Amino acid sequence: MRKGIGHIDWTMRSTSGFYGGMAVMRLGRNPMYQQIADAIREQIADGTLAADDKLPTEAELRVAYNVSRETVRKALGLLVNEGLVVSARPQGHFVRRRQPMIFRPQAEFRKRPHSPEMDAFMTEFSGEGREPRQEIEVSIVEPPAVVAKRLHLEQGELVAVRKRLRYLDGEPFNINDSYYPLSIVRDSEIMRPEDIGRGANEVLAELGYRQVRALDELYIRMPTPEEAHRLDLGPGTPIGYHIVTGHTEAGKPVRVAITVLPGDRHVISYERLREVQGDPA
Repeated sequence: MRKGIGHIDWTMRSTSGFYGGMAVMRLGRNPMYQQIADAIREQIADGTLAADDKLPTEAELRVAYNVSRETVRKALGLLVNEGLVVSARPQGHFVRRRQPMIFRPQAEFRKRPHSPEMDAFMTEFSGEGREPRQEIEVSIVEPPAVVAKRLHLEQGELVAVRKRLRYLDGEPFNINDSYYPLSIVRDSEIMRPEDIGRGANEVLAELGYRQVRALDELYIRMPTPEEAHRLDLGPGTPIGYHIVTGHTEAGKPVRVAITVLPGDRHVISYERLREVQGDPA
């Protein structure tokens, strides 16, 4: 149940407003709306404001800081854009509950138990007590340049793409689009818009294209309009753009997977193992 924050002391002293002891100076270097946002952000960071706590109303903030309605709205808008606060009109603004997804690219080729009905994403997060689901769309397309280059495709060669929009607890969490040369996956399970329990990588292996090496590339940038729309991103939310290219033992690239990871919903975790044998250090 959401709780209010009436326990926090809201006072005004001289030309300074205080939020939980943090001063907001009218003659400060930053605009008032930024100072108010900074004060609330600090309270969220130190735990004074917990997940689901209700912020004071716009009217209460106006009185507490002796500022205009527009100033208060700009301060709250800044926090909403940062993903710290959610607007739930007409109830008000609340501290966002954040339960990030841990994204582990290195786990892709590890042996893992799986459900015959659900792929790894669905199995893992169902086991954590969360509610995963994904929308899958399969189509045959001309490859984007970023894909054609990594798959070493000839001019005019087509690819099959499995586009997946993944949700956790009802919220769109990431995009995972996988591209394959059409010539090697035609008529396989990869062409069906449904979960593959044993995984598309195993289907590729059964077709004679087992991947033994993957090249990971990670870029940090702002989302494109299409990505922002698919993921329902607020303004100012950066993304991680992860490209993995899978190669066979013969060095043939057979898959390019592009994952779009909103920065406010993910922790990217890489594990590195030191090779001890033969290491002079």
